[in-house]
Amino acid sequence: MTQRQGLTVWFTGLSGAGKTTLAHYVFKHLCEAGYPVEMLDGDIIRQHLTKGLGFSKEDRDENIRRIGFVAELLTRHGVIVIVSAISPYREVREEVRAKIGRFVEVFVNAPLMVCEQRDVKGLYKRARAGEIRNFTGIDDPYEPPLHPDVECCTHLESIDESVAKILKFVMTMLTSEPQGTTAVG
Repeated sequence: MTQRQGLTVWFTGLSGAGKTTLAHYVFKHLCEAGYPVEMLDGDIIRQHLTKGLGFSKEDRDENIRRIGFVAELLTRHGVIVIVSAISPYREVREEVRAKIGRFVEVFVNAPLMVCEQRDVKGLYKRARAGEIRNFTGIDDPYEPPLHPDVECCTHLESIDESVAKILKFVMTMLTSEPQGTTAVG
């Protein structure tokens, strides 16, 4: 019996870029296609697994490492793991990619101005007013991926266009032997 290869699909981008929306659509499609899939949402993980961590660079890196640890365990056991987390720092994203191995980095790209307009929770407004410190994109940096596997410009593409692009890449990874990846975007 051949065990199915696992895979981590990591959605990164600013708050409000569309990470969770796209991740849910990809999750739903893969579930309906019969794949074993789990979703790790950064906001939910912060409520449970990384509850005691703050928003310093060190705490953010530790948050991503913990999410990466869980993703690696699941991936190793044949699960497709969908991760939706801002994960603002390039170095720790690369560290997690190296540990997991079968990893697709999806850069959910939207300009800061667009993300602020989409902000239903009012977090950007609060950050600009000084009520929230170390907010990514305002007073803390976001380091975009240099060579993401897939880039979705959610201010220019429809949800369906972005999801199709992601699924095309993911399905290629799932139907091929583990090897190097080629960027799409």
